[in-house]
Amino acid sequence: MIGDILMAALGVILGLLGIIGSIIPAVPGPPISWLGVLVMYLHFDGSISPQKLWLWLGITVVVTIIDFVVPARITKFTGGSKAAVWGSTIGMLLGIFLTPIGMILGGLIGAFVGEYTWGSKDGLNSTSAALGSFVGFLVGTGLKLFVAVWMITIIIAAI
Repeated sequence: MIGDILMAALGVILGLLGIIGSIIPAVPGPPISWLGVLVMYLHFDGSISPQKLWLWLGITVVVTIIDFVVPARITKFTGGSKAAVWGSTIGMLLGIFLTPIGMILGGLIGAFVGEYTWGSKDGLNSTSAALGSFVGFLVGTGLKLFVAVWMITIIIAAI
């Protein structure tokens, strides 16, 4: 009884941490959520099928790979370089300490500053790269968040 409560709590906590990690850069949200699904699979026999467990592992791997590839591709497509990607990441990490809005603005400003300063682009091209970096961030974050939220519904349903 107490073991069931503890394991259910652990699964939910991992699911919630996965949602938070989907928003915060450099924290692997979906893999953390998948660990919550794994806890439920291992402890609550029959609540999650092996096929569903493997399916969500595959989805987690694909989303994690996409999250690394898509932002850089969109940034490059809009004329940005690695300087914009690095600037965006650093700006988001610094912006976390302010608010979620600070994180978003930090990413935009960081990409612009990175491209303008180290990418040697003019203001217009740096703005385009910053917007591309921002769109890439939104796509990756949105996809991770969607998957993490879906996994916590599986975790809760398994209780």
